[in-house]
Amino acid sequence: MTEAEPTGADPAGPPSAVPGQTPREEGVAEPSLRAALEAILLVVDEPVGEMTLAQVLERPTAEVAATLRELAAEYTAQGRGFDLREVAGGWRFYTRPECASVVERFVRDGQQTRLTQAALEALSVVAYRQPVSRARVSAIRGVNSDGVMRTLLTRGLIEEAGTDPESQAVLYRTTSYFLERLGLRSLDELPDLAPFLPDDVDDIEEIK
Repeated sequence: MTEAEPTGADPAGPPSAVPGQTPREEGVAEPSLRAALEAILLVVDEPVGEMTLAQVLERPTAEVAATLRELAAEYTAQGRGFDLREVAGGWRFYTRPECASVVERFVRDGQQTRLTQAALEALSVVAYRQPVSRARVSAIRGVNSDGVMRTLLTRGLIEEAGTDPESQAVLYRTTSYFLERLGLRSLDELPDLAPFLPDDVDDIEEIK
């Protein structure tokens, strides 16, 4: 008897790529849902909704919601220094109230250290382009600026200034403490950038 020809893909061969989906690297294990949620929530600067997380991770919203609640209960039961809270329609990590004193002491003592070059660059962008989003600061610097922006917030040099009407991104501006530290009465006293820019830079007015 003659064997029938296979009508589909070779079951022993590699799986076909799903249109619109980036193929996984061979040998790289997919993180668990719990690990993926923790990784995302560690880098966000505002609460993230369950539906958004479900879409990014390509998992059912109900499963994501249940896992978030399991993680929150687990952190509380273990007495961690942080907890996972559902606020403003989303989820985010927060330090626990009982740890407030040590966090405040760390922040206060940390203000005695000098700003890094990266933090000074980000602060300069905010000062001259405010109100400005983190993404815009990163685009101008050419490198991710989330960490240094958090540092500037912690130091009290910048603060939130509403949201962008189009992208809904959080906007930032400098604070009165920033003016105090620089000995300025207002932002109008910031030095003109033109003398410090290369001769071939166009649209200087847009930068200032």
